[in-house]
Amino acid sequence: MKQTTFIASALLFMAITSCHEKQPVKEEAKKFSISDSMAKMIAIDSVQNCFISDAITLSGEINFNDNSVNKVFPRGSGQVIESKVSLGDKVTEGQVLAVIKSADIAGNYADLSSANADIAIAQRQLDNTQSLYKNGIASERELLEAKQNYEKAKAAKNKIESVLSINGGKNTNAGGTYVLTAPTSGYVVEKKVNAGNYIRPDMGDYLFTISDLKDVWVNANVFEADIPKIKEGYEVEVTTLAYPDKVFKGKIDKVSEVLDPTNKAMKVRVKLDNAAGLLKPEMFAKVTVSNEQQVKALCLPTKALINQDGKSFVVIYRTKDDMRIAEVNILKTVGDKTYINSGATEGDKLIVTNQLLVFQQLLDTP
Repeated sequence: MKQTTFIASALLFMAITSCHEKQPVKEEAKKFSISDSMAKMIAIDSVQNCFISDAITLSGEINFNDNSVNKVFPRGSGQVIESKVSLGDKVTEGQVLAVIKSADIAGNYADLSSANADIAIAQRQLDNTQSLYKNGIASERELLEAKQNYEKAKAAKNKIESVLSINGGKNTNAGGTYVLTAPTSGYVVEKKVNAGNYIRPDMGDYLFTISDLKDVWVNANVFEADIPKIKEGYEVEVTTLAYPDKVFKGKIDKVSEVLDPTNKAMKVRVKLDNAAGLLKPEMFAKVTVSNEQQVKALCLPTKALINQDGKSFVVIYRTKDDMRIAEVNILKTVGDKTYINSGATEGDKLIVTNQLLVFQQLLDTP
């Protein structure tokens, strides 16, 4: 009997032990946390209460600053013997731009030679008359007339020398050639002449334009419906096809008072710093004009948004162990700012760099 009881007890113990061994052990779910290495890869920004900006996009063109250019005109008619520079070349003050052979210059030197001869003749006549006057042979009237002739000869020479000085002075020679030089350092932004070209007396046009391009103008078109939204002083952001990821910031410094009769648009001008020399005349530009309204809304950095399934989300950050995904209702997006109606509150911290990695981890974590 005792043996039977012992066996039964042993079987019961084994059964209970077997049941315990078959029960699976539940593991505690791990919560996602940002590691130290990932913390170096993310950036944090915050939700703010901002004035709503109303942006207008205009099309425009880069031009050189007319207030910082020098136009080089010919000093006389003739033929261009040499053109020393090309469009876009960098030049220094005094550098030769072109060599021109001119009949006008040759004529001026011929007149100068004749004037020197006239002075020599007038000088001899004056000396002779003075000698005769001292000896009582010539009258005072004759002496005065000799002096006047000498002064007239000198005046004629001075006039010719002044003309030569205006036409180039030391940059001319008796062979009838003169050189055009750069009046200032900068870049050749316009060139209208090449070797062999003739310059007519009635031409009256400039041959070169030199600009330093340290700053440039952007001329943009504003159509009638947008005219009330544009004023001097408004901030703008300019982008170009050449540098689509680079934003140039400036302000509207001039608004035209009349419409262009061709396209019925009003011209506005933006002055941009161009110290790096990236912007070139004739480049196409997209001009975004910002105008702050007197209405506020919650705003967040546009780069914080995550778009999925037609919805917009942000990752709200409290600590490296406490983050959550929030769907936001977008009011409007203007450049690097997005205005929202709901989904976040003022002061919320948002992950704005590599937030998609964190977003996916939060989705995959139960």
